[in-house]
Amino acid sequence: MDELQTQNYSFELNNQLSELKALNRHLIAFGRTVGLPELTISEINVCLDELFTNIVSYGFNDGLDHKIKFRLTVDDKILTAIIEDDGGPFNPLKKKAVKLPKNVDSANIGGLGIHITRELMEDVSYERKGRRNKLTLKKRIPTNIKKN
Repeated sequence: MDELQTQNYSFELNNQLSELKALNRHLIAFGRTVGLPELTISEINVCLDELFTNIVSYGFNDGLDHKIKFRLTVDDKILTAIIEDDGGPFNPLKKKAVKLPKNVDSANIGGLGIHITRELMEDVSYERKGRRNKLTLKKRIPTNIKKN
């Protein structure tokens, strides 16, 4: 795999589930620009999709428009994604791990997003800064997978 370009990329989305398509477009564009493998783009997309959906669904109770900020960085073969929002305080890492279902029919809706994120990322951290939630995800970029 060729050396990845170091690059920073930021964007904001409204707190509406209709923004999921825009999130996907941003991730694909960033991934292709910096030369991420398709698998890495897909994995970060799954995680950010789950986290964004949780923020929009549960983070705000005032009925107002809010911006959710995303920052993506590739440096030294590590992809870092930071999500910031001004929703209520919520540390998803303190959420009790869900018991994985034995099959699809016995699965409950919800609760797997954090589990999936922990499995796909090398590091996930949370902090509350002022009135903002900040979730940082780090993923090592495989060097033995062909990039786009």
